[in-house]
Amino acid sequence: MKHRGFPLLAALAFSGCISAPEIVMVDRATALEEQAAGSFEDVERRLARAGMSPTPVPLTPNQLEDLGMQPAPLVETNGRTQADRVDELLRRHCLGEGKDGLLVDTRRQCVAGRLTADDLALMERVNRARMQLWQWMRTVRPAATEESLRRNWQQVHATGVICGGWVQADDGTWGEKKC
Repeated sequence: MKHRGFPLLAALAFSGCISAPEIVMVDRATALEEQAAGSFEDVERRLARAGMSPTPVPLTPNQLEDLGMQPAPLVETNGRTQADRVDELLRRHCLGEGKDGLLVDTRRQCVAGRLTADDLALMERVNRARMQLWQWMRTVRPAATEESLRRNWQQVHATGVICGGWVQADDGTWGEKKC
């Protein structure tokens, strides 16, 4: 009986109870396998898009100097101050001394050249400084009205305006300062 069971067992094993393993071949790698193998399609796509829309590269002053670029001087090399620049703009009629004591954009009467963004920024700084001065003057003389302080300051300031500078008269008309 011992030998009878062996052929029966062999017949059962080869008849299908125990099957041979199936081998499946995949022609494409999974996403994880692609990334592990160095395929970063999403990253490559984002990089390509970033290359199409360039952004500025931050460089230090030393790196710019190594590239041959010189920084803009903090002070004009010809020794002119901001007050000299305002005087030039008044003389060219690009800016005017308003009757209220503030500088006014009068670019339509500009004789030579034109008013730049830097000139407008300078005008705004000067006007802001004048208003701060008038606020300080009000703290020194609290009894005086702001209008009287402005008027008195403007009368004194008008004597120092450059000859030929563009100034506004009390009636609102514009003209050159006579010296």
